[in-house]
Amino acid sequence: MKKQVTLGLPQFAALPEPTANLARAETMIRQAASQGAQIVCLQELCSTLYFCQIEDPTHFDLTEAMPGPTTDRFGQLAKELGIVIVLPLFEKRATGVYHNTAAVIDADGTLLGKYRKMHIPEDPGFHEKFYFTPGDLGYQAWETAFGTIGVLICWDQWYPEAARLTAMQGADILFYPTAIGWLLEEKDTLGPAQHNAWQTVQRGHAVANGCYVAVVNRIGQEGDTLFWGRSFAANPYGEVIAEGSTTEEEITIVTCDLELQEEFRRIWPFFRDRRIDSFDGLKDRWGS
Repeated sequence: MKKQVTLGLPQFAALPEPTANLARAETMIRQAASQGAQIVCLQELCSTLYFCQIEDPTHFDLTEAMPGPTTDRFGQLAKELGIVIVLPLFEKRATGVYHNTAAVIDADGTLLGKYRKMHIPEDPGFHEKFYFTPGDLGYQAWETAFGTIGVLICWDQWYPEAARLTAMQGADILFYPTAIGWLLEEKDTLGPAQHNAWQTVQRGHAVANGCYVAVVNRIGQEGDTLFWGRSFAANPYGEVIAEGSTTEEEITIVTCDLELQEEFRRIWPFFRDRRIDSFDGLKDRWGS
């Protein structure tokens, strides 16, 4: 097992043209690799604006096949640089069936698989149920050249069950590509509390599962939403070991010590002490 792995978490402001966003993503991946990153995770829907602020069927034109030209392109890039890439895109599964999906590409350019976002929100400014079919590939982990990783996407980050089940597949690092921000009318009153809740729940996933968590968010204002960036990584103790800014395009580089994870799980044996015989109710819908 690799003792250490270095992550690159690029955050940037999206542009209207997918070609421009993919070019920006490639540039930042190259920069991250030059700074020692071995696994680079891009932000949610990295090739597009966050179009879910409104319901518009023309946005389905942004979908693409996975595998397809974009996964092929970034597969070649991964092979050239010798790094792992997590590539979130708007997937066309079939006519009328679309997913919010992340591809996992190994350091030799192989497409190891993909994760389809399971939890789909419906909130003011976040009309994702109009666009995305809930994922059906389950919670997964992939053994890459630099460690075993799991991927969840944005709204999944609020659900401890998703983190737990992904960690139970063997993931040493949970990646959360994300697009989250403040509605402008709420920022002054709820902004700090919303950001605190977002970071705290994911730090909790790191502790409860004895793993690293790495979160990549976009920046910039799109419509009435101001994306808050603050891409970060937390260690198994829930400590934030690296964090980006709210407004700057930048790459957060962080090294994860997997020996620390081994030590943590020996001292805090949460997986050993789980009372699986008492969890039947987790599969029930809450309420009478």
